[in-house]
Amino acid sequence: MYCGTYILLERDFRELRQNNFVGISASPVSDNMLKWEAEIEGLQDSMWQGLRFQLVLTFPSEYNHVPPVVKFTSIPFHPNVDPNTGRPSIDFLDNPAKWNPSYTLSSVLLALQVMLSNPMLENPVNLEASQTLVKNEYLYRKIIHTLSQEPGQVEDKSQESSTKSYILRNKEPVTFSDYYKAWSEIATSKTTEQYRNSLFEDPNFIGKYYRWRKMDLQCYKEWKLK
Repeated sequence: MYCGTYILLERDFRELRQNNFVGISASPVSDNMLKWEAEIEGLQDSMWQGLRFQLVLTFPSEYNHVPPVVKFTSIPFHPNVDPNTGRPSIDFLDNPAKWNPSYTLSSVLLALQVMLSNPMLENPVNLEASQTLVKNEYLYRKIIHTLSQEPGQVEDKSQESSTKSYILRNKEPVTFSDYYKAWSEIATSKTTEQYRNSLFEDPNFIGKYYRWRKMDLQCYKEWKLK
């Protein structure tokens, strides 16, 4: 039943390995060849450079007359990626009528890689990502890089020798709400640690501090009276 589909997918696999595309990899999950796991990395010289995202591709028995079902399992904060399902919004994946049988696994992954750096803002499926990108590109860059770091394993920038980056590699879909919650906790904890002053933990210093504050307020009142 799946003989023709298997032959096409084996051909696609050979093409992918022979071309050795930069920032793209994929392999079947099991021997049935219909479910694949893939990873794409953002293009060089783009805001997505160095960021990696995992996907699952499910091929129907009618492949390659119809497109595969593609989902990000580590969901990027992107105008053209559904923040709840991880489904990318690309016309030939959404509409079988626009699918071309000449497309291959490599074609799909390359299109997704290009999509990251070239979002279509006319009809976004993630309105928040689209609005953030349009109104504040700096904030958008900061969000996509922060959300791509694994919660609890944020790179320690205080250690100059450490160059390891931590990328989210969850197998189950992660929603933007989960990402945002983790990002907020990380941002809050970093700010707290950065501005914590050990002097305020000294009880002797606390007493002196409030005496100084009282003197300042008294002087301020006297200055106002004059």
